[in-house]
Amino acid sequence: MASPDTTRPDELTLEVVDLIGSVVALYHEEFEEAANEHRLTGAQAKLLSLLSLEPLPMRKLAHKLKCEPSNVTGIVDRLESRGLAERRPDPGDRRVKLAAATDEGRRVARSMRESLRFAREPLAGLSEEERLTLRDLLRRMVETGSPQDPE
Repeated sequence: MASPDTTRPDELTLEVVDLIGSVVALYHEEFEEAANEHRLTGAQAKLLSLLSLEPLPMRKLAHKLKCEPSNVTGIVDRLESRGLAERRPDPGDRRVKLAAATDEGRRVARSMRESLRFAREPLAGLSEEERLTLRDLLRRMVETGSPQDPE
């Protein structure tokens, strides 16, 4: 059995972690503002953002939001009542219901994403090569640091 690494992180690693935390805090602050502008809670906005990428089963949404499936049901109900999401049968398994963003839901999600200002100017100051490198490094961090979603 492997023992956990008990060595203290170096100063550069600690600085990078602090900077990532600052970026995350700015993102969350602006994301909440964008959600409020569309009269959405943070959870509704996050779920709608996920659904704007692809329809997802309720169980997978609950896993991604780190909450109980019954909470997801309530969030989808509220988005559905506003015409931002809908439920549809899963073509691969008729017992499963998928939640999906409507055209209006995708429009709202795109509007929220476009209104996030915190990174627009700093990223514009980077060359395309630097942005590609940053993207690739962040992808690698996410891929190696997160457990796989249940199917």
